[in-house]
Amino acid sequence: MAERMADLDAIDRRIVAELQLDGRMTNVELARRVGISAPPCLRRMRRLEEDHVIRGYHADTDGARLGWSITLFALIGLDSQKEAVLSAFENQVSGWPEVRECHMIRGGGDFLVRLVARDATHENLLTRQLTEAPHVVRVQTLQTIRTSLNRPGVPV
Repeated sequence: MAERMADLDAIDRRIVAELQLDGRMTNVELARRVGISAPPCLRRMRRLEEDHVIRGYHADTDGARLGWSITLFALIGLDSQKEAVLSAFENQVSGWPEVRECHMIRGGGDFLVRLVARDATHENLLTRQLTEAPHVVRVQTLQTIRTSLNRPGVPV
């Protein structure tokens, strides 16, 4: 079932857009950028957080500089699409620190998973773990050569 779209006015949209670009700015700077005073800006920001429009804040790190030189995607096919099997796979890979995203997909497989690895040996280990996971019948891995675009958030 799809989530309902949040009812945002133009100022809320500007707040979200600015925070997607720089989540560390002060409330005073954010208020200045969106054209309102600081107290109502903070109230709006808190409401956006409570409504889960803003789900959190994080640092955008460079994986290679932290020792994670390989990014790969794995297209996973399962032997069943029963909810218990799908949920079990999601629960299993969510416990792996190398798994950065897990998407249930339509067409071409059941899941698309983004992983990071320290080196080729680690990548091969992760591929083997995926291949040997319960109910997995197909694993196709795609290693990233270069990432030319990685935008946070969504167009606002």
